[in-house]
Amino acid sequence: MSAVLDFQQFAQGLQAADRPLIAPERFAAAFHLRQQDLAELAHVHRATVSAAPANVKLQQFMRDTLRVLSAAMEINPDQAQAMYWYKNTPIPEFQHRTGEQLVSAGKTEAVISYLLSIASGSTG
Repeated sequence: MSAVLDFQQFAQGLQAADRPLIAPERFAAAFHLRQQDLAELAHVHRATVSAAPANVKLQQFMRDTLRVLSAAMEINPDQAQAMYWYKNTPIPEFQHRTGEQLVSAGKTEAVISYLLSIASGSTG
């Protein structure tokens, strides 16, 4: 199966059962996060994750994470390795912060541009 289809199936598995939203509890489980850690990364109150799953900041963080994961999987189609990279690998060009830290800081476009430059054979 192609990486695109794998990613699409993964992303669809995060959908809330009753609405066209990302389910925070599914997202947290998939990324091995406690709900309070998800709240911190999204810069929302910890109760927001369960009480207001449609919160704009929460949904934006999760969408941005999926965008970066999709771009990372263009370089390495192994989903587990792409997720590991996103959560754990310091990026020298960004003061050794991880993709997850950068997305949390609102730097999603910079991370995606970085990944696209790697995919095209450049390092930025």
